[in-house]
Amino acid sequence: MNWQVEIYEARPDLRLSSSKAAAQQRSINLAISSRGIAALRAVDASAADRFLQTVIPMRGRMIHDRHGNLQSQPYDRDGQCINSIDRALLNEELLEEASAVPNIHLIFKHKVLSADFDQRVLVVRDVDLGSDTRVNFDLCIGADGSYSVIRRQLMRVVRMNYQQEYIPHEYIELKMPAGHDEHGKPTFLLDPNHLHIWPRHSFMLIALPNKDKTFTCTLFAPTVEFDRLITREEILSWFQSHFPDALSLLGEGKLLEDFEKNPRSPLITTKVMPYHYKDRCVILGDAAHSMVPFYGQGLNCGLEDVRVLLTLLREECVIPCTPVPISEDPDPIDQKLFRALSRYSESRHEDVVAICELAMDNYVEMRHSVTTPSYIAKKALDRFLFSLTSPRPDSVSAMAEPLSRMAFPTVDPRGWLPLYTMITFRPDISYAVAKRKAARQATILTAIARLGTAVVGVTSFYFTLRVLRWLRRVVS
Repeated sequence: MNWQVEIYEARPDLRLSSSKAAAQQRSINLAISSRGIAALRAVDASAADRFLQTVIPMRGRMIHDRHGNLQSQPYDRDGQCINSIDRALLNEELLEEASAVPNIHLIFKHKVLSADFDQRVLVVRDVDLGSDTRVNFDLCIGADGSYSVIRRQLMRVVRMNYQQEYIPHEYIELKMPAGHDEHGKPTFLLDPNHLHIWPRHSFMLIALPNKDKTFTCTLFAPTVEFDRLITREEILSWFQSHFPDALSLLGEGKLLEDFEKNPRSPLITTKVMPYHYKDRCVILGDAAHSMVPFYGQGLNCGLEDVRVLLTLLREECVIPCTPVPISEDPDPIDQKLFRALSRYSESRHEDVVAICELAMDNYVEMRHSVTTPSYIAKKALDRFLFSLTSPRPDSVSAMAEPLSRMAFPTVDPRGWLPLYTMITFRPDISYAVAKRKAARQATILTAIARLGTAVVGVTSFYFTLRVLRWLRRVVS
């Protein structure tokens, strides 16, 4: 849209070799699916294609039980997949794309300290020199994460509803090394086209593949569980008890090294409203709605924020560098930009609250429900009804044109659609619409289950009576 953009980043350039060692301690892989891909295509289709060359497709979950048995659970009837992508690699590629745009200026090791939105001034500190600079702006976009400085400054000028919750669980990153084939070449130790899960009721281990044939593993567990793992012997004994097959692949030495080197990190959910102030500021991504990672939608939701905002800016015909009409008001406002930002706050909030709640619910599913007979039966019925009533979906590429005109073209999705399909593979359906439709379908599934139970009960009673009558005739 030809904005003149300055990006301020407190950290050093992530592309520098000196920055990569620190980044490796937070190596949790990201899962990009149709929502994120659609958002990238809305901004730059060719860049989206380049990103997809670095991903590894994962077509389903691979469930590992305590005895080492495996069960594959495909994500989609049509073979659609989510994609594992290295966090550092994605960040580097995004920086490369941004730096190639003439009207974008990247400024590293400069930390935003404060913002005066009425005066349209940021105070920015040069991390190396320790000197502060005042920077003028027209529009400030805060995409500075869960502990956002811009959000904190925004709270000073708007009546912001703010909710932050740390769940009583943490995570730690582990690394599964590559194996070697008979020719000595690196190879995957697990099937690379699955997201691997070791569900253990109150905690779980997951593994996502990397291009170098390794797996990034993440252990999610209650804080009290981590607190018990003090000595090296306790760590090994605990893994041997709960994840014996994973321990043999991780290697005892590497596991202990990762436990000692990598930090335990918190899991946080943040919900705020509104996301903007006049025509001056808007917050996106984790700054507006950090969520737990259990639906794999944090990255996708953040990218979708950009697509939705871009759609609204176009609908309101916001044009960069357009002078604000002359007014006697000492604080003139660009009404088109103001309307776009207001619509963003109003329309986006319900969706991000929905996905934050669904992400938390999915933790229970991943660490426990996936192993239960009732869950497996429900998913089978879900897929059966899906196959009966819903046509095959359009590709993400085919959705590009309607998604560029409307934030969410499908406001009343037809047929039976599994919740996971709507959330992960249908960027034309908003999170809130998907959640409401899934709730209606869950009511129907519950009714079917009760009816089935009643039919089985009546049938059993009928045949029991028949058997009793036959026995009475035989005895007499």
